[in-house]
Amino acid sequence: MNRYITLSDLESMSTLSAQMVEAARDQDWDRLWSLEQEVARLRDDTPGSSTAPTAAERNRRITLMRQLLADDAEIRRHTEPWMQAVQAWLKPAPTSPSARGRDR
Repeated sequence: MNRYITLSDLESMSTLSAQMVEAARDQDWDRLWSLEQEVARLRDDTPGSSTAPTAAERNRRITLMRQLLADDAEIRRHTEPWMQAVQAWLKPAPTSPSARGRDR
């Protein structure tokens, strides 16, 4: 049996996603993480509905999903440079012979 996330829950996810965009723009990583956890909990804990959506509900779902995808792209635009900086910071120092020779 197909389960459909309710329109109400999808709208809640969209609201949280918009807040995530704001947090990413503000580089408020703790808030972003917290909001991401709320979205995940809502997604995972929602029993859904076995009733197929109407045509109007499908159209609203499409609009919401497009907005969620746009929000995701915007969030990534702000988080990817930060993630690259963290990865560079965590990368071990070079250990080539020429690098070791300079330390002496």
